[in-house]
Amino acid sequence: MLQIDKITASPKLRAIKSPTVNDDPVNEVLETEDGKKASSRRSQLLARKSLHMYRRAFSETQLLDLLTPMELKKGMAYHFITGGDIDSLSYLKLILRAQDLDYCLFSTWCMAQEDIFQFRDWIEAGKIKKLDAYVGEIFPGSYRMEYSLLKKVITPDIGRIAVFRNHSKIFAGTGSSFSFGIETSANVNTNPRTENACITIDDDIFEFYKSYFDGIKSFD
Repeated sequence: MLQIDKITASPKLRAIKSPTVNDDPVNEVLETEDGKKASSRRSQLLARKSLHMYRRAFSETQLLDLLTPMELKKGMAYHFITGGDIDSLSYLKLILRAQDLDYCLFSTWCMAQEDIFQFRDWIEAGKIKKLDAYVGEIFPGSYRMEYSLLKKVITPDIGRIAVFRNHSKIFAGTGSSFSFGIETSANVNTNPRTENACITIDDDIFEFYKSYFDGIKSFD
């Protein structure tokens, strides 16, 4: 199924002062385009206009065949509802079909060893040059082998690993052709459940997530 629809967003908000993100509640003051002020608590809000496309997939092979690199256009948001052997890393593969990445960040509650090896392979092949990882607070204790492996893959010259009270599933990155953000309900581990995701091709969405995660203070 393919559906294209244009939506109108509320007035765009910009942050007057970026918050420091840690364990304590943070109030951020936002200002609308007409000068009115609004308050946000420990969160960021991005309101904008874009075109949306909707796709369904029930295996990773099908997902990777739904979009070609030529279809990834700036200002487009691609929405997915999926089932089968699809995890959040599947969406990053779509991006890497189109371009190598100068920088990428990912956020997940947990992840599997084979997916860490996939990141290692991409780094060694030059597909991803810089990589930051944001994982949940349970990761170092409940996933000790995976955490140890992740630290060997993401060394200080590649990027950083931050551990915090995290349950978000996000990718954001930039390359020579475009920047992007990926939002998904799936962790970086394969499961048979139905999951949703959205890929947005836009500079603003990349800066939106990078500015937030740059402010994260790791527990360790």
